[in-house]
Amino acid sequence: MTSHSTDLHDLSVTALAEQLRTRQVSAVETAQHFLNRAKAQHTLGAYVALNEEATLAQARAADAQLATGNAGTLTGVPIAHKDIFVTRDFPTTAGSKMLAGYRSPFDATVVTRLAEAGAVTLGKLNCDEFAMGSANENSAVAPIGFDAPAPVRNPWDLSRVPGGSSGGSAVAVAARLAPAVTGTDTGGSIRQPASFCGITGIKPTYGRASRYGMIAFASSLDQAGPMARSAEDCALLLSAMCGPDLDRDSTSLDRPVENFGATLNNDIAGLRIGVPAEFFGDGLSADVRAAVDAALQEYVKLGAKLVPIELPRTELSIPVYYILAPAEASSNLSRFDGVKFGHRAKGYTDLVDMYKKTRAEGFGDEVKRRIMIGAYVLSEGYYDAYYLQAQKIRRMIADDFQAAFQHCDVIAGPAAPTVAWQLGAKSDPLANYLADIYTLPASLAGLPGLSLPAGFGAGGMPVGLQLIGNYFREGQLLNAAHRFQQATDFHLRQPAGLAL
Repeated sequence: MTSHSTDLHDLSVTALAEQLRTRQVSAVETAQHFLNRAKAQHTLGAYVALNEEATLAQARAADAQLATGNAGTLTGVPIAHKDIFVTRDFPTTAGSKMLAGYRSPFDATVVTRLAEAGAVTLGKLNCDEFAMGSANENSAVAPIGFDAPAPVRNPWDLSRVPGGSSGGSAVAVAARLAPAVTGTDTGGSIRQPASFCGITGIKPTYGRASRYGMIAFASSLDQAGPMARSAEDCALLLSAMCGPDLDRDSTSLDRPVENFGATLNNDIAGLRIGVPAEFFGDGLSADVRAAVDAALQEYVKLGAKLVPIELPRTELSIPVYYILAPAEASSNLSRFDGVKFGHRAKGYTDLVDMYKKTRAEGFGDEVKRRIMIGAYVLSEGYYDAYYLQAQKIRRMIADDFQAAFQHCDVIAGPAAPTVAWQLGAKSDPLANYLADIYTLPASLAGLPGLSLPAGFGAGGMPVGLQLIGNYFREGQLLNAAHRFQQATDFHLRQPAGLAL
């Protein structure tokens, strides 16, 4: 069951920006509307921090800019940020007790660039601790309106997970608590929750968006991206977010800013869509396969051609990722020791004891698990056997994609093997890890990937179609997604019962 309205929260980013430019609505009115929705729907657990005074101050500044007739592309449009990006006006916790009460003295580059485009920040969104998780059940921070940590709930079915780690971000868009949001994708953390919540999300080519001010999990994999209802909206945000940041981020690419919306309406007749056999094996549930197959046939109607391809090392992406990402995490998270910032244990006998107790108290189980795995694979005697071998296979996975792109323009398949599962249903960490099998390969290769709503599966839950492009082909992915969305209405549907 779906519902429709013409309220502010039902407008796309594009439509809302136009209403703001033509002064049909003010930025202050718009911001207040979404703040009210965030508070009214707090039981979803999406927001972990609001600062109404700061938000409305930004909105008043946006109205002043709009009055000059010289506004930016996003002036007055409210957005919210995953709580992995540092912000001056809002606390930043990365979903962890370790950073409880932390206030950054600066904004992340992604936050700054969206603000420069005129966006108004609504607040910070829940996420798995240090972005480690596939269900958003690992957050150690209490959402607004809660006295203790609580899982984020999928608005399509409150008994199900929203996906992770950007679950709060996906829920905020799906429940109309923000027109668009930021997320981060290390192994699928934009695409998988976008699939589970019936929205659109894109991870750009690694290095397209600056990582400065994004709390690191795995530095060679982490990448920021936008999440919104449509490809058209994502294109607007991605154009504002990307660009070189060479002085502050050593992983930033020296690529000029692009207008990703410029090619949205290009004809896709003749587009070669690669369909990897490995994405349609026994692990794919029948309901998801049916929705994805129907979506692929829709592309055929639009003039695209389906091309069988092979990505033979798909299954190896799970062990490779869960060696490399924890190895990088064990290094990145060593800075959280209670010395300079964040949580510090109260009772300790010496410096080493303080380190041990602080980290034992401050980190959750999943973070500790990955730190220990990472330390193990980097240790003497195991580095060559595990870490070095994983790096070699990572290169082979990237080579597999390049071989496939000799025969196709984009690659399509499911974003996840199943629809969103029940809260608490996967207590075994390995079961959660397996849910990333279709998103991990593109992450390991540093390729851009997008998930868009493509239908519904068991229990009426959304199913996402994943599109993967070659390096720097974000425009092509967004074009393919936009043309699909012009022919279907899956991205317009919303959970029932969420009107304010």
